[in-house]
Amino acid sequence: MAVALNSSYIPPPQATGVLVLEDGSVMWGLGAGAQGETLGEICFNTSMTGYQEIMTDPSYAGQLICFTFPHIGNIGTNNEDIESVTPAVRGCIIRADITEPSNWRSTQNFSQWMKIHKLVALTGLDTRKLTRHIRDKGATNGLLIHSQKRNFDIRSAIEKAASFNGLKGMDLAKEVSCQNSYEWHEGIWSPAKGRTTAPPSQYHVVAIDYGAKHNILRCLAQLHCKVTVVPATTDATTILDLKPDGIFLSNGPGDPAATGVYAEPTIKELLHAEKPMFGICLGHQLLARALGAKTEKMHHGHRGANHPVKNMTNGRVEITSQNHGFVVLKDSLPDNVIVSHVSLFDNSLEGIQLKNRPVFSVQYHPEASPGPQDSQYLFQNFIQNIDKESKIRA
Repeated sequence: MAVALNSSYIPPPQATGVLVLEDGSVMWGLGAGAQGETLGEICFNTSMTGYQEIMTDPSYAGQLICFTFPHIGNIGTNNEDIESVTPAVRGCIIRADITEPSNWRSTQNFSQWMKIHKLVALTGLDTRKLTRHIRDKGATNGLLIHSQKRNFDIRSAIEKAASFNGLKGMDLAKEVSCQNSYEWHEGIWSPAKGRTTAPPSQYHVVAIDYGAKHNILRCLAQLHCKVTVVPATTDATTILDLKPDGIFLSNGPGDPAATGVYAEPTIKELLHAEKPMFGICLGHQLLARALGAKTEKMHHGHRGANHPVKNMTNGRVEITSQNHGFVVLKDSLPDNVIVSHVSLFDNSLEGIQLKNRPVFSVQYHPEASPGPQDSQYLFQNFIQNIDKESKIRA
């Protein structure tokens, strides 16, 4: 691909960073975080808070995040507001400069935190313009470069961005999943105590880790669950040998069709065991596919903490946190599955439930506490299903 240079490819004075899109668009700014370059699919997130949780959400593997809220980094970072130890996101784009933190819980500047985690970031961009570009043209690929020495090869950058295939067809769950099984013992965070130990367990839940957020595991443990986390590729026999009372299908990144190559057969076997089951995000998509439904890539996805979802069983509206670029097609659902939740933004599918079976899933993230507790009942419903099934089997 031959690239002809134009005036927009010449770095302006003071520019130490650049974002290059696959169509040749170039946006200059100031580098933050680590120096270097990073390639990924660009998405925008409309959340006003929770940027550290967003940056450590494994579901963002392979992506560059454009924050629509201009002031990111003001409250700094800490060691408690993380969803994974090693961030899988590839970088981020911010409108305003990252200022010194102003929050009593902060232990480190956001730019310093990104530098430690080798995350490239760019500030000073017109994020509204970039968001409109994604909204109008769909998910786009880009290369993010931070160079204090202002070494920018724009021709090469455009070629790299254009050569990236995007997330369609990518199985990223294997990259972010745990490698070995382990037990989770941490409860929910307390303002007075910080991290807490989970209360004594009454139920045993096996969580299949496709990229599980820590706060999901905390919510399960807080509801008296012994939580055993297993790798994404764990087979059904191994899972059932652990004698779980319930099975949880976690969130995660990538194309559910690609992950489904190994996940769908396992979930089908687990469904035959008639255990209570609950899925979130990618877990929701994989459950739907195991039941016979289809998924497809969205135009630009849903990402933010302000998405209204209607609960079709009671008519209530929940303000939800979302992060997904694929969706389950409603028309492909089999007859034994009902639509439990829909998006009020675009009427897309947000939740399913099996008829006469304790199996359900949602596309959004109840553990992220938007609303702030509009969707906490989902965890409680899962525990109630486990409790009912335990009494029946007893």
